[in-house]
Amino acid sequence: MKPLNRESANQPQQRPVKVLQFGEGNFLRGFVDWMIDILNEKTDFNGAVEIVQPLGQGIVHLLNKQDGLYHLLLEGIQNGEPTQETRLITCVADSINPYDDYQAYLQRAENPELQFVISNTTEAGIAFEAADKDMETLPSSFPGKLTALLYHRFQHFNGAADKGLYLIPCELIEKNGENLKTTVLQFASHWNLPETFVAWINESNIFCNTLVDRIVPGFPRDTIKEIQEEIGYEDNLVVKAEPFHLWVIEAPAAVEAAFPTEQAGLQVKFVSDLTPYRTRKVRILNGAHTVLVPAAYLQGLRTVRESVEDATAGKFIREAIFEEIVPTLDLPAEELEQFANDVIERFQNPFIRHELLSIALNSVSKYKVRVLPSVLEFHHRTGKLPQRLLHSLAALILFYKGEWNGEQVPLNDTPEVLNFFKSAWEKESAEETVEAVLANTSFWGTDLTQVAGLTATVAAEVKQLQQTAQTEKLGSV
Repeated sequence: MKPLNRESANQPQQRPVKVLQFGEGNFLRGFVDWMIDILNEKTDFNGAVEIVQPLGQGIVHLLNKQDGLYHLLLEGIQNGEPTQETRLITCVADSINPYDDYQAYLQRAENPELQFVISNTTEAGIAFEAADKDMETLPSSFPGKLTALLYHRFQHFNGAADKGLYLIPCELIEKNGENLKTTVLQFASHWNLPETFVAWINESNIFCNTLVDRIVPGFPRDTIKEIQEEIGYEDNLVVKAEPFHLWVIEAPAAVEAAFPTEQAGLQVKFVSDLTPYRTRKVRILNGAHTVLVPAAYLQGLRTVRESVEDATAGKFIREAIFEEIVPTLDLPAEELEQFANDVIERFQNPFIRHELLSIALNSVSKYKVRVLPSVLEFHHRTGKLPQRLLHSLAALILFYKGEWNGEQVPLNDTPEVLNFFKSAWEKESAEETVEAVLANTSFWGTDLTQVAGLTATVAAEVKQLQQTAQTEKLGSV
């Protein structure tokens, strides 16, 4: 089998480096670099990527061994049919570990063609580290490294306004661009950098808030030998991802013009405010997961796919999404329904085994953030209570009893939450248990017993679930 490199794949690298990417992990390679590869194919973008390894340990040495090449496998459901596609990603020109050569890293700032900085350094990556006392040695934090790079660029180009960059972080925190800019300015102050540099950061660089959405399972360890045989290369950096992709970027028109994703047919939205899209994702995608888990688990189901394909659970989650969540959102109905249909297809992906219990971690706090806003908004808009969302809440309360049909439920939450439910389930009746849970303002941020009819509805759902389980148990004897 041939080794994978530019010579063996007949892929010479001739494009200028326009993107400096902090992070060599599966997500960026299966999302951003895939998009840039398509931009190069379908538009005049004509740009390559240089990858910076943000931590001391990483895989840039493996990327360099393969000359930046690797294959992406897209597997999932599209338009109701299973689909598989393999693409050789060719846009990565070089990768560098700044821990090996700090000066070589800083020299990347001297590239006049550079336009973008893209990052994904985990949710904890955008943080100020006071221990990074100066730029004489490599800062440990990502924003520290970035500040050092930007200051080197500022000096090298004498503060030229047209040498500012577009910074597009992909870390999964709200207002990631604003947070990154704030942290860079903290370092500028911490290091006593000149006010002219601060002005250049503020006036010549654009920090974009973003929302990213694609499931990237990563390296297919179990099937890599078969995949290598099929592609004909010894590729040790294969990435698997689902076909669905969405990137919402809060940015001015200049960024959109420089990154012409619409011309390439990519699902990238440049917007002035991404808040509605974040709300849509949290309420529909994440919310549907949270609604589904306890209801499906108590029904005896164990994965997302089998739950969605089950007649009862599948009908339940579709009705919850389309009849009780979608009507509470403010984007155009067509966009919401398309996104909801995409979510159902993603849940049905036969190439990903998504365990319900893996989603069940900290389900109480997840329900508060992902589902409760839909419950309250539905009640506000219609004057009615959303029966399916409250059925899920009842199932959640039963789930946290820690036992169902004689079997232990493996709960995974904080000791405070688990201890509270243990105490709540020691009460004399299900109604009292439900009332105690709903009145717990530390769970919900409000006293849910004050919502007219909510306590009675949830208590009735709890009793119905218990009765159904008892009937099924007797029927099986």
